[in-house]
Amino acid sequence: MVAKQRIRMANEKHSKNITQRGNVAKTLRPQEEKYPVGPWLLALFVFVVCGSGKER
Repeated sequence: MVAKQRIRMANEKHSKNITQRGNVAKTLRPQEEKYPVGPWLLALFVFVVCGSGKER
């Protein structure tokens, strides 16, 4: 009985995906925004740019 209820709840949760054929997200979990450059690389870049500006 419990397995049937679990399956029914899963079907209800994902039933909207059937009607959105081809437009369904890969995952239902919220995705964090990822930066193309890591914070260490950005800090290194700023350090090099600021350091090269003081040569005069």
